[in-house]
Amino acid sequence: MKIGILIPAYNEAENIPHLIPMFDEFIKKYPDYEVVFIDDGSTDSTQRLLNEYKRDYLKIATHKRNLGKTQAIITGARATDAEILVIYDADMQFDIYDVPGLVDLILNQNADVATGWKQGRYEKKFVSSIYNWCGRKLFNLNVHDMNAIKAFRREVLQAIPLRRDWHRYIVPLANEYGFVIKEIPVTLKPRLYGEPKYQKKIRIIIGFFDLLAVKFQLTFLQKPLLYFGTAGMFQILSGIIIGIIAIILRILGHGFRPLLYLVILLVVSGILFFALGLIGESIRAIIDRLEKFESPNK
Repeated sequence: MKIGILIPAYNEAENIPHLIPMFDEFIKKYPDYEVVFIDDGSTDSTQRLLNEYKRDYLKIATHKRNLGKTQAIITGARATDAEILVIYDADMQFDIYDVPGLVDLILNQNADVATGWKQGRYEKKFVSSIYNWCGRKLFNLNVHDMNAIKAFRREVLQAIPLRRDWHRYIVPLANEYGFVIKEIPVTLKPRLYGEPKYQKKIRIIIGFFDLLAVKFQLTFLQKPLLYFGTAGMFQILSGIIIGIIAIILRILGHGFRPLLYLVILLVVSGILFFALGLIGESIRAIIDRLEKFESPNK
């Protein structure tokens, strides 16, 4: 069975001269693998260096501009017919010889997605631990690490929805779609060459909101009227009860105008929540039709 290692690369010219010899040795031991580099619109000499290396196992795909890692993974998957895909970062922080262990989980232990559990000292370990804890709680995952090196069957990538930066959520998305997830410890080493691409503090905020967006798509967007309608019904019911109380107080000579405002607020917001649920149901119906249209073409 052919296995494709996808390597998204953005301005990784300093790593290319070290990556290729490493894969030369790896392919000697594991000839069933092929390597797909995706130059994601690099502005340095990444593409030129890649084109200088001619290897039978090596394929190169190119983006004219930077489209992000998620799109690079999709482009790389289209460039190979391998049945099992591996995402390997061009910074060489993961040990390439951990890859066969991940693939073995798929070939011999019935996993659909095999993910690594990072071992070793690395920057942002505290942030990563919080992120993974939130992921386990939100998505009911039984893995320690959502964002390490991973391997998966091709059909996983074809089944799950992916938007920009959602490569970090392949594991929870695959889990939601019923795929089997398994995990092994993998070694993480410091980056030796080039500049890290995800060091900005804003990435923490982006990651948090992406986490919520994925959760929203996997829950609220599946049955929007159930969630929003329930909230709307609760608010309208609360408004009616408070309105009755306000009327009784008025009859007894204890009118309290702010209660009237609260009743109006609750009833109007409840109606708006119902409207959001109906709009969500319409969007869900459109998505279902698109998925039926796209599925024969995948």
